[in-house]
Amino acid sequence: MVGGVHSSPVRVSAPQRMCVGCRGRADVTDLIRVVAVAGSARPDPSRRLPGRGAHLHLNPQCLSRAQRSRGLERALRVEGSLDLALLQQLIGER
Repeated sequence: MVGGVHSSPVRVSAPQRMCVGCRGRADVTDLIRVVAVAGSARPDPSRRLPGRGAHLHLNPQCLSRAQRSRGLERALRVEGSLDLALLQQLIGER
């Protein structure tokens, strides 16, 4: 005890979001933010693009699940299909 105040380590955690693919929760630092831009699902690694965002793990299984369940379209509130080419390219490079 220092000066009448208990000193204990302060634990600061990052905000958590749900992956639209696997529906697992993770820190935002472990997920990629995705926004819909002109009918395309665009990765937003800087988390600065305007509009509604969805989060996704950077692995092919989560992208595949999100594609099958139409999770990105629902989360981004888009009617019709999104072009996932930019996401597939980003995840394929990893």
